[in-house]
Amino acid sequence: MIVVIGHPIVALDDGARRPAGAAAVAALTAARAGATVQLVGKIGDDDAGDDLLVALARGGVGHVALQRDPSRPTPLLVEGVTTEDLDFGGETTVPLIEPADRLQRPALEPADVELGLRYLTDFRAIVVAEPLATAVLRVAADAAAYASAELIVVTADAPDVAADIPPGALALAVPPDGSADGFAELLGTIAAAVDGGSSAADGLRAATGRVGTSRPD
Repeated sequence: MIVVIGHPIVALDDGARRPAGAAAVAALTAARAGATVQLVGKIGDDDAGDDLLVALARGGVGHVALQRDPSRPTPLLVEGVTTEDLDFGGETTVPLIEPADRLQRPALEPADVELGLRYLTDFRAIVVAEPLATAVLRVAADAAAYASAELIVVTADAPDVAADIPPGALALAVPPDGSADGFAELLGTIAAAVDGGSSAADGLRAATGRVGTSRPD
């Protein structure tokens, strides 16, 4: 089993809702590749959250460790601003996440991740699919070490690798080119390879060879 940790969101495409965000996309990609996947995260206790749970289940992603926060809404990814609106010319749409203020969205705390991981056993890897607080990362690292599982961590940039990532983890920096879904799909592909018996480093090499910053030592 693969455990993916992060903040799933909902994208609005012509009025239809679909799972979005690095954690959801990585988890769904790994499930499509045949891996058993559980998602540890937090969403709102609302209609968007309900739709997200249904879509994840249909995609083969388990959500027994996905928590609901009744005080904050499930974030929505919407097409809201174009470069033309910003006086740059052209028609490129810039996706926006609502609520725009991160403090108004459901947020994973160390205790949330610890609680979520208690529901799960016998996992081969933990994938921290987005940059998270060091205290949250420490919980994931401790759980991976206890289970003798691979740890795959996404960081905001290369300097974060040396500061926050424990030895033995595979660290990847978020690409600067805006290819969010492609990068998340890569994470899911690596995770599926680990579920099949490969190491995280071998899974990365098999998928692309190298993305962002890695340190498979």
